[in-house]
Amino acid sequence: MNIIIVLTPMIGTIFGVMYFYSSREFTELLLAQPIRRTTIFLGQYLGVALSLTMSLVLGLGIPFLIYGIAQSSEIWNFGLLLLSGAFLTFIFVAVAANIALMHENKIKGFGYAIFIWLFMAVIYDGLFLISLVVFEDYPLDKFSLFATMFNPIDLSRILILLKLDISALLGYTGAIFQKFFGTNTGMFASIGVLLVWCGIPVFFIKRISEKKDF
Repeated sequence: MNIIIVLTPMIGTIFGVMYFYSSREFTELLLAQPIRRTTIFLGQYLGVALSLTMSLVLGLGIPFLIYGIAQSSEIWNFGLLLLSGAFLTFIFVAVAANIALMHENKIKGFGYAIFIWLFMAVIYDGLFLISLVVFEDYPLDKFSLFATMFNPIDLSRILILLKLDISALLGYTGAIFQKFFGTNTGMFASIGVLLVWCGIPVFFIKRISEKKDF
C-alpha cells in the first residue's frame, strides 16, 4: 500500500515534468498549427496521465487476477487501492504540467517538482503530527478531517487503512476518521475531494497555456 501511495505520486510528478520539458519543441510545432492551445496541453496531460494510470492498473491488476484476487473478499479493497493510485497519478501529473509551464529552467522545475512530492508525502505528515501533539488539549476533530483533505496522499492512505480494519491502530484520531470516512457519505465526500484535487491543477493548466508566450 505505501509503495503505491508514495511512489505513484513521485513517478507521476517526475515523469510528467520530464515529458513536458522534453516535448517543448514538439509543442511549439503544434502551436504553429491551427489547433487550440487548450486542446494541445490538455491532450498532452491526458495522454501522460492515462498511460501511467493504465500501466498501474494493468501492472498490478493482471498479477493479482492471476493470483485469484477476483475470488477473494479483498477485491473491493484492491479496487479502492487502484482507484486511489489512479487519482494520485492524475493529480500529480497535472501538478507537474503546471510546474513545467510556469518555469522555463529545467533544473528549477525538477527541484520544485521533487519538493512538492516530498512535502506532500513526508513533510506534511510531520507538520500534521506536530500540530496534534502541540494542541492536544484542544478539540481537533474537525481540524484533523480538514487537514487530511488538504493532502491527497494522506486522504488516499486513510481511506485504504480504514478499509483494512486497522483504524484502531490510529487511536482516537482513527476513531474520528472511521466515524466520517467509514460511512458512505464520507466515502463519496473523499472521492469528491480527490476529484477537486484533479480539477484545480487542470484548470490552471488551461489558464496558463492560454496566456503563456512561447
